Amino acid sequence: MALFIAVDVDPRLSRDPARARKLAEVCPVDIFKVGNGGALEVVEKNLDECTLCELCLAVGEPGQVTIRKLYDAGARLERRA
Repeated sequence: MALFIAVDVDPRLSRDPARARKLAEVCPVDIFKVGNGGALEVVEKNLDECTLCELCLAVGEPGQVTIRKLYDAGARLERRA
């Protein structure tokens, strides 16, 4: 499978159960899920379904969720303050 994005999530956000749940809720293509122990997991097989809707970027502080466009030399899609 060829991926066109990479998703980076700050570990502090990943370990925050409330924000992890919110991130899983807002993603329309289920890139995120809450795993055992309440920690956030990125569902790698769903990454190519990303629509770049930016809903995940609004969860947490600016820069805690970053999307890198692998097709655009790694250009970053991230929430600004």
